[in-house]
Amino acid sequence: MTDYYEYSIPELVQMLGARFKDYRMRSNMTQKDVAEQAGLTVNTIHKFENGRVPNLSLSTFLLLMKAVGCINGLDGLMPELPESPYLVKEGGKKAQRIRHASPKSRTQP
Repeated sequence: MTDYYEYSIPELVQMLGARFKDYRMRSNMTQKDVAEQAGLTVNTIHKFENGRVPNLSLSTFLLLMKAVGCINGLDGLMPELPESPYLVKEGGKKAQRIRHASPKSRTQP
């Protein structure tokens, strides 16, 4: 299993671009096909696949995943978690945010 923590963000984007190209080609789609379906430019697709995109937004990435038919892969990327008893507050309400006690209210030894 690959340890992705060892890679920089640009390296990870480059790896995703190469993997995306494989998905696109296996879907028998040209860069132009993907660009038209996703509402992007061919240049954006080309730069992403070749690791030359400086910053790809999450929205753009999701459009690309939809275009090649692998949007359902999001469950593998970030699966839904089961309920956590640690996030249930008194009265059965689910915590909406995490708060830490202020330094003044913390007890000192």
